[in-house]
Amino acid sequence: MTQRAGPAAVETTDALSRLLADTYTLYLKTQNYHWNVTGPMFPALHTMFEEQYAELATASDLIAERIRALGHPAPGTFQEFAKLAAVGEEPGVPTAIEMVKNLARDHRIVVSTAREVADEAEQADDIATVDLATQRIELHEKIAWMLEATL
Repeated sequence: MTQRAGPAAVETTDALSRLLADTYTLYLKTQNYHWNVTGPMFPALHTMFEEQYAELATASDLIAERIRALGHPAPGTFQEFAKLAAVGEEPGVPTAIEMVKNLARDHRIVVSTAREVADEAEQADDIATVDLATQRIELHEKIAWMLEATL
């Protein structure tokens, strides 16, 4: 496989690194919420959050592997993720409803980051990365909708 070179590939990889950071941060937050959710919605949310963090773990791996396939190192530390991520953390343990609101907002943030990836990859004529970003957009839009529907 030929590694892509030039500014377009670097911009695509930079965008993918931000998507990886957002995805991993959202993974960690979702797992934290899975562990700590309480209240009358506990069974449904506990199960939903588990399904979501499992999918996010798989997605993190796919995104990191795409970065590597483009010939660049993938970020992989909390320090790097904190610098790159638009998804943030909240202190303490929010209520179940706040957890749902936070995750819905964060999935919308990831949609925005994935759109940036798609735009950069399209300019670089990198259809594999466009496909990856499009799949992420579709999934995060669906999850945001599902979370918002519980409110």
